[in-house]
Amino acid sequence: MSAAAAIYERELDASTERIWENVLDWEHLPYLHAQAFAGIRVESADAGGWKAEVELPGTPGNFATVDVRLDRPSLRYTTRTLAGSGAGTEITTSLFPREERRTGIRVEFHVPWAPRSAAEAIGAAYRGLYVTLWDQDEAMMRERQRVLDAAAAVSPGENERSLVLGRVHDLASRLPLDVGLAGRRFRVVSIDGRLHAYDLRCPHLGGPLGEGTLHGCEAVCPWHGYRFDVRTGQSCDGRGLRLGAAARIDVDACGGDVTLRLP
Repeated sequence: MSAAAAIYERELDASTERIWENVLDWEHLPYLHAQAFAGIRVESADAGGWKAEVELPGTPGNFATVDVRLDRPSLRYTTRTLAGSGAGTEITTSLFPREERRTGIRVEFHVPWAPRSAAEAIGAAYRGLYVTLWDQDEAMMRERQRVLDAAAAVSPGENERSLVLGRVHDLASRLPLDVGLAGRRFRVVSIDGRLHAYDLRCPHLGGPLGEGTLHGCEAVCPWHGYRFDVRTGQSCDGRGLRLGAAARIDVDACGGDVTLRLP
């Protein structure tokens, strides 16, 4: 193999378990990394890696066929561009566990197809891109770990099951309103004049629905683009998932107090 055109090293606040999970998660590429991936069509995927055709931003029809292979025993994985833009590029990432939830990485960018005079500039461009990609991935992995830790630590039965939100005529000016109840986060919204409270965790991998967009009655996860009808919790994209059980909203007929209750 030719000498690396560039090398990128950093430490991540993430365990190797979270990193492997992230590497295999091809679905997040056009959502979390929209600046680098416009779309993806997976050809094969298993515990050893995946192969897909990725659409690249810019000129229509700009694509690359990418193959990602994991070598877990060696704590290394390799990303190869088999066809399309950048064909022949090979990027090797090595992992170096530091602590239980901290891992060093070393990324080597090989571009044997590039003229020697251009290799350094191409390597620098890859390195600059990977700074942003890993910033985004680290944030997602940290949040994913926080969600898993919270799920393991919280016993809903030990917490209050209801929460008074205030008077109904005052609530409208505070919407959308995010509240915590029994270790969960809910967003209270008004749709067609009716109040709804939906779970702010995507049931796929715990993505933060509160950081995504709400299109009418559809919440979109910013990590993988999963969509849900917040009125019913049902999937809107045919992927068969549904939101966690919604909290019920009761409005006192006399005083007008709005109360959020878990079923």
